[in-house]
Amino acid sequence: MSRVYNFSAGPAALPLEVLQQIQDDIPDWQGTGSSVMEVSHRGKEFVALAAHAEETVRELLAIPDDYAVLFPQGGATMQMAMAPLNLAQPGDTADYVVTGSWGKKAADEAEKFCSVNVVANSADKKFTYIPDESSWSRSGNAAFLHYTPNETIAGVEFHFVPGGDVPLVADMSSTILSRPIDVSRFGVIYAGAQKNIGPAGITLVIVKKELLDRARADNPHLMNWKSYADSDSMTNTPPTFAWYVADLVFRWLQSKGGVEAIAAVNERKATKLYAAIDSSDFYSNPVAKDCRSWMNVPFILANSDLDATFLSKGAASGLVNLKGHRSVGGMRASIYNAVTEEAVDALISFMAEFERTHG
Repeated sequence: MSRVYNFSAGPAALPLEVLQQIQDDIPDWQGTGSSVMEVSHRGKEFVALAAHAEETVRELLAIPDDYAVLFPQGGATMQMAMAPLNLAQPGDTADYVVTGSWGKKAADEAEKFCSVNVVANSADKKFTYIPDESSWSRSGNAAFLHYTPNETIAGVEFHFVPGGDVPLVADMSSTILSRPIDVSRFGVIYAGAQKNIGPAGITLVIVKKELLDRARADNPHLMNWKSYADSDSMTNTPPTFAWYVADLVFRWLQSKGGVEAIAAVNERKATKLYAAIDSSDFYSNPVAKDCRSWMNVPFILANSDLDATFLSKGAASGLVNLKGHRSVGGMRASIYNAVTEEAVDALISFMAEFERTHG
């Protein structure tokens, strides 16, 4: 069976070169006579891999030396709890920007551990815009400000970094490594792996070292960022296979010219797909144009009765995982780093032909 064009929101497409390397490595990784899933995480081979992964992601994102790079388990959802547990004491207030389902989930989780002040909420327009920063109602004593730069479900993306004097915490799960970022603007960046890093099971956390001593005293060991920083993310047995694949993806990204080069490709992909949608009366995108996502492009057919036909014919043409999230319906094309420009061109051609025959 030939490879399909996979537009899944996550777990998402992986680079073909990475998959081929995994296939080669599975029986005998680096001459060990074992797969990477069978070697000790304390062995010299895996320790070297872990160190290389950190070194490479530091280079890709130009991470300053005063930031720790962690690889815990639990995904972004666990970090939604770890942020308040590591940055806010009981009774403290944290500011949250809610511009989609994941921002809301983060705020709801934080309410278990601290007082939450929602500074802005775009639910009034079904999370299709970002409230102007000048309208945000910040608290005067927040322990941190949390936001979600890219909302995977609604396809809303910040094209600016919020200002302020408190540590900025960002859930970058669906935008990490898609373009350069100024890490020094953030206190904490966290990202689940299954979009632009690798398979689910590992998380990338970048945290300013001066924040590592803010955790509350009763934090469980595995919910404390400092535990991971002090142990090179080996507080317990880590997800070795996911870490190995992440390292391969980082290597692949370097071979493509790094985040600057992939950003140019990502911008082209998003621009041409939005242009195809906007030039049609058959398709539409509900998101305000100044905050459209590069990574997750939702679109709606003028006649929703055709949704099932669109999806089935798309799948028959090798275009899969285009169904929108159940909470919003319609379609969604997630066009992460590993989704090629060829795949986006194929989708656009299919959309044009489907409109011609069903419009």
